[in-house]
Amino acid sequence: MRLKRIPYRLISVTALAMLAAACGEKPPAAAQHAPEVGVVTLETAAVPVSTELTGRTSAFFDAQVRARVNGIVLRREFTEGGTVKAGQRLYKIDPAPYIAQLNSAKASYAKAHANLVSTTAQAERYKVLVASNAVSRQDYDNAVASQGQAAAEVAQAKASIDTAQIDLGYTDVISPVTGQAGISQVTPGAYVQAAQATLMVTVQQLDPMYVDLTQSSLDGLKLRRQIQEGRLSTDGPNAAKVTLILEDGRVYSEQGKLQFSDVTVDQSTGSVTVRAIFENKDRVLLPGMFVRAHIEEGVNPNALVVPVQGVTHDQKGTAQAMVVDSDNKVALRPIVTSGTYGQNWVVDSGLKPGDRVIVEGIDKARPGMPVKAVPAHLPAAPATPAVPAAPAAPAEPASGAGAGKAASGAAGA
Repeated sequence: MRLKRIPYRLISVTALAMLAAACGEKPPAAAQHAPEVGVVTLETAAVPVSTELTGRTSAFFDAQVRARVNGIVLRREFTEGGTVKAGQRLYKIDPAPYIAQLNSAKASYAKAHANLVSTTAQAERYKVLVASNAVSRQDYDNAVASQGQAAAEVAQAKASIDTAQIDLGYTDVISPVTGQAGISQVTPGAYVQAAQATLMVTVQQLDPMYVDLTQSSLDGLKLRRQIQEGRLSTDGPNAAKVTLILEDGRVYSEQGKLQFSDVTVDQSTGSVTVRAIFENKDRVLLPGMFVRAHIEEGVNPNALVVPVQGVTHDQKGTAQAMVVDSDNKVALRPIVTSGTYGQNWVVDSGLKPGDRVIVEGIDKARPGMPVKAVPAHLPAAPATPAVPAAPAAPAEPASGAGAGKAASGAAGA
């Protein structure tokens, strides 16, 4: 049997490879190169806390003008849709029956007054005669009683005159406020009744304008708790600014102010009403319009914000971020966000100041992989919009409790 000779060169290469492995060195072909990723070092920042609510507009004054006496409407003295002044006559109801009632009341008053004069004179005479026993004490008492009854009849007749004058005044239907008149509900010749409080027209004051918003009681509870814990600072509800978004998506030109928040929770919806007030000089807002409002509720002085590029979501919709630890290895962190502001997420938990979050090269990073961290070169953030942007991921909707802009790290994000 003939032995097969092994080439000397093959033995040398094999020996060298075994020697390198024994010394803890890897062959050059097997060396792994750490990928380069762009990171942002997180810092806290003071950011406004805002929430978006929906609601409808309502008039500052909404006066329903109703009939206060019965009668036929003789004429209408205003233009539908026009502006009317407080105290301006809107309708004229036929005053003839009430003029007659007033005259009758005046006649009754004159009769009662004449009777009072007669009974008063008789009582005065009997007062002198009873002292000399010319008349009985009973006759004198009867005369005094008749005088008192006559005085009461005078007072009653005077009250009837006042009532008749009031009813006659109600035949002039006047506007209680200055505002814009709506559609007339009655026409000349119509019969209106006080008992049914016939609606004649509605006058609304449209400048300023109320906006009634609905907020869940849970969001209100979270806001109050954050203020109590010192996470939010605010100067009070009257200082909060409100930005209104109209039905066509445009931002209303005037800034509003919060008036109050209702103290009662609607048991059917679990929400409370928040009222804001807006100037409406150009009559852009009309009663009943559906609007959205962004309310700046305060300031979070220690908000932790992350660029949107550094936040992803798993299949369950949980937000997560990749960070580079002290060993320059990738670690996956689940996080909890509360909303967005501009181009950044506001992080409530899962990250801390000083963490290096990967925002560039995420597709090359895997948990546990060593990487080379370099400052990220993100594009300059646009000017902060007047209305905070809505969250981009449907699985992690913003609760409206707050949002912030990215803190500058080594990359200047």
